[in-house]
Amino acid sequence: MDAKDLFARTREDGVKFIALQFTDVTGSVKSLDIPVEQLPGALENGVWFDGSSVEGFARIQESDMHLRVDMDTYAVLPWTPADLRRARLFCDIYTPDGQPFPGDPRGALKRMIAKVEARGWTYNVGPEPEFFLFKRNGSDTIHPVPFDVGGYFDFSPNDDAVRVRSELMDTLNNMGLEIEVGHHEVALGQHEIDFRFAEALRTADNVLTLKYTVKAIAAQHGLVASFMPKPIFGINGSGMHCHQSLFDANGQNLFFDPTDAFNLSPLAYGFISGQLAHARALSAVVAPSVNSYKRLVPGYEAPVYVGWAQTNRSALIRIPRFTKGLDKAVRAELRCPDPSCNPYLAFAAMLGAALDGIDQGLTPPAPLQNVNVYHLTAEERAELGVRELPASLREALQELERDSVLREALGETVFEAFFRAKWEEWDQYRIHVMDWEVQRYLEVA
Repeated sequence: MDAKDLFARTREDGVKFIALQFTDVTGSVKSLDIPVEQLPGALENGVWFDGSSVEGFARIQESDMHLRVDMDTYAVLPWTPADLRRARLFCDIYTPDGQPFPGDPRGALKRMIAKVEARGWTYNVGPEPEFFLFKRNGSDTIHPVPFDVGGYFDFSPNDDAVRVRSELMDTLNNMGLEIEVGHHEVALGQHEIDFRFAEALRTADNVLTLKYTVKAIAAQHGLVASFMPKPIFGINGSGMHCHQSLFDANGQNLFFDPTDAFNLSPLAYGFISGQLAHARALSAVVAPSVNSYKRLVPGYEAPVYVGWAQTNRSALIRIPRFTKGLDKAVRAELRCPDPSCNPYLAFAAMLGAALDGIDQGLTPPAPLQNVNVYHLTAEERAELGVRELPASLREALQELERDSVLREALGETVFEAFFRAKWEEWDQYRIHVMDWEVQRYLEVA
């Protein structure tokens, strides 16, 4: 899309305001709203803003920042009223001297994508974000109440949750996400909406679009939508499994090899090996909240052990079964990410780990076929060389700090900002007294 096309679209859509969007280092969406009449100037000159209050920006660079619009990310925000219709455009962040800001999460992913594009490859990602819909429970946000009582793939011909999910899918489809499937997940009030895979930058933009769209539409129904990894004790948490592949310039899937038992090429094995080798450090970026490690425990389908397999869902990386004739569908599914992550940083780190495996010519360990890793003893896992993911954000951050490959993938500026923000999160968690502690110790200690 060029500027002329963009102006025509805004007139056709009756847009009054443009939300210029970017994220801080933790993945929170930030926005500067401009009247649509200011769009020509924004396209030509960019928009200045004060980054002093944005997490990860001002403490590293001077506060003046410059937004440059990505015109291909235009989408109307359909839940906004017609007389105040808004559209959004994602932006890249530059410094006052015209250089890409090294602390921009979107820029970090673009730098990694440039590395694979230099090899003639495209990095595709297809995420599966899960979320909960909760009833508004007055002022009680500590005990969320699920919106429905459905279970995995449950069907109801006249169900409020189905109507909300259908509206979400229709809205997201109209915003360009090309929705493939939506369904109820395992837990009460839990849902999943999947959209078609695309190259990593567009996919990361789409993840953010899905999250705030789900929240906006849910709010219109008097509901709270949450992408928190583990909002309720004792039931499944929400993950964001990521299907990944590399394609060449001719649109051929570089992961496919018809002569291999798993239909995987040597390149695919290197890719998988790199992510397994860096899995413990990678978890800090793809499962980046204190709450993430309440999900990454045995017993709820979330992967805890570092290994790979074709159909074994207890493995960290799963290779979906091959269907003859669908060469482009051969992929590797990384199962530990959750939707609390910043998708730009998650995909950058995932790609950095994978490229390291490819460049070093790593080969993965034997696949964990026909074995439920959760049922193995610690000694049996040790014999198979199966490591565990970190048990806490603190442990994951320590692994990330030691991992030079992932630090380079993020860029040192982003790493320092992310590390500082997440270490502060851990410290806040560490000193707070939880309900469980009071119930457990108040009268017996």
